[in-house]
Amino acid sequence: MSTVLDFPVKPEARPYVEAFAESAHEPDWLRRARRISLNRFAETGFPTRRSESWRYLDLRALEAQPMLPSVMGQPMAVPTGLALASGAARIVLVDGRFAPELSRLDLPKGVWLGPTRKAVVERPDLVKAFAADAGTNHPFASLNAAFFADGFVLEVGYGVVLDAPIEVIHLASGAGDVSIHTRNMIELRQGGRATVVETFAGDGKYWRNDFALWRVAADAALTRVALVEESGGATHFADVDAVLLGERAKLNSFALLLGGGTIRHETVVRSDGEGASCGLYGAFLAAHRQQANIVTTVDHRAERGATREVFKGVAAGRAHGAFQGRITVRPGAQKVDAHMLSRNLLIGAHAAIDTKPELEIFADDVKCSHGAAVGDLDEAALFYLLARGIAPDEARRMLIEAFIREAVDIVEAPAMREHLLNRLGRRLAALEE
Repeated sequence: MSTVLDFPVKPEARPYVEAFAESAHEPDWLRRARRISLNRFAETGFPTRRSESWRYLDLRALEAQPMLPSVMGQPMAVPTGLALASGAARIVLVDGRFAPELSRLDLPKGVWLGPTRKAVVERPDLVKAFAADAGTNHPFASLNAAFFADGFVLEVGYGVVLDAPIEVIHLASGAGDVSIHTRNMIELRQGGRATVVETFAGDGKYWRNDFALWRVAADAALTRVALVEESGGATHFADVDAVLLGERAKLNSFALLLGGGTIRHETVVRSDGEGASCGLYGAFLAAHRQQANIVTTVDHRAERGATREVFKGVAAGRAHGAFQGRITVRPGAQKVDAHMLSRNLLIGAHAAIDTKPELEIFADDVKCSHGAAVGDLDEAALFYLLARGIAPDEARRMLIEAFIREAVDIVEAPAMREHLLNRLGRRLAALEE
């Protein structure tokens, strides 16, 4: 059944409203949530550069050519070298839908992992927490809530510690100019610990619109590593809402953005628990005419919280990169320790990077700081390498790799760090071709 709205719809939203169809196989609460979210997107439409958090991205091409949701995932294999070299649990999504033939879901007692569609039936207590999009100002999160086909849900029970990482691979088959909407959730109960590694890759032209909700309880710790290697014709939007619910809750997140025509990675953290800590780290490498945008918001609402942010950016050719970070300390959130650093490297006269770190402090007993820098390659270091017979292209590659590696080295697990460095080396080699 299609939906007809009785209020004005933004022109760019109309193709998506007309493509929306309810499923009789979904529960009533989910159908209602989808309609609410569709209405919100229809009213707001696409963000423009007048919106502060979207000022550095040019969305005109996406707005001019609608990319409607994909209908069916196409069979494909996981590309060689993309997955971790381990026997850890793995869930694979192809064109936004669970691929059981490529997945391994064996996990210990106290852990629930499965596709979102299965969770709708088996774990509605979890899925209802993020199926609706009430209260958000993010139009593409609303679009995601209306159209998501699948995704993954992970629940780690009380005191359960996962020694091996859980791997999630998002693939696009290149089946056409489509949008892929996935909706994911990670819930760590008190004392739970888990590491999740997500990889995004694909072929052709597509728009990936990914949304995730993370909830970390008292004394629980979540580590998440994201590797984005989308195709050159892809648009990649990732929106993460994280809530540190309890005392001493801990979150560490790292994102390496290497591929995609337009990439936007946004993380919003609400720190509600006393002594909760948050580490947000990452790097992007943009070349040719790529756009790469990292956006972070951390909201400290309790005492003795801590935040560390370190992001590196490299732009070459006519690429444009941006970092926007904001840390807010609410009244009464005393003794918060928060620091943010953005360092960026320009390769060539036509590349550009914008950086905008912000602090909003409403408490008086805090330690907060931020720093930002944008510069060129170190001429003295480049001369040193050239003087030792290293070719100019190889010398520049070595310096770029060393610059980004400082961020990658933050990842503690040696195997995971080596995997990221291998993918970075592969990307740098492709730039020289």
